[in-house]
Amino acid sequence: MSETKASDTSAQNTDHQSSESTRRARETAQRIANGAKEMGQDAAQHFVQEPAKDLISLAKEYAKDHPDVAACWAFGLGIVVGWKLKP
Repeated sequence: MSETKASDTSAQNTDHQSSESTRRARETAQRIANGAKEMGQDAAQHFVQEPAKDLISLAKEYAKDHPDVAACWAFGLGIVVGWKLKP
């Protein structure tokens, strides 16, 4: 009878240890996923939005300095895009 109790107790300890390690693994995975998400958002902010803002500001500045050339480019691009989108 004592062997049965001992095996039951060891089985419970094993179950408890495995559930504890599973919980810790999930917490660690969640923490890593949150860190990766934040890092990805920061990278998107820095490498996508900032250069796009810089390019737009450069284009606006160029259009102020050279309005005739900017108008020609806009006209040419409008013709090409309209031609390609025509059904």
